[in-house]
Amino acid sequence: MSPPAEPQYQAVISAAGFSLGVCCDEEQIHRIAFLPPRPAVAARNALAGEAADQLAAYLVDAEFVPALPLHPAGTPFQRRVWQQIAAIPTHQTRTYGEIAKALHNAPRAVGQACGANPFPVIVPCHRVVATAGGLGGFAGQRAGFLLDVKRWLLAHEGC
Repeated sequence: MSPPAEPQYQAVISAAGFSLGVCCDEEQIHRIAFLPPRPAVAARNALAGEAADQLAAYLVDAEFVPALPLHPAGTPFQRRVWQQIAAIPTHQTRTYGEIAKALHNAPRAVGQACGANPFPVIVPCHRVVATAGGLGGFAGQRAGFLLDVKRWLLAHEGC
């Protein structure tokens, strides 16, 4: 059995130590993925070009807030978690516990919803950290490359 094929990215944006892959059609972003460093890929449609421009602007200036049309995704609970995360201002963090308390749920469920977030950077799950001051997980991982990305994003925003 061969491994699953990598998604077709309509654009890839290179950053400091990682890249962002954009999956979209002409009207909505379906997914943004953190990727190991790789060469940029020119946008294959107008929305991918806009997404690449906005994500690149954020990577240069943490004050820039991307605004892109997102394809509805996730369960009702995940969408409520993502709404809470999207409300965290730049330069600030919240804990999994704080978000769980606001939603009358468990921190582990919040962590799972964060890991399922298909729109990182736009829905800034990197701003959610562990109660004890640690990073917690990131994009469903507890160690490795993606935690390095989370550290970079938090430092980029001065958190």
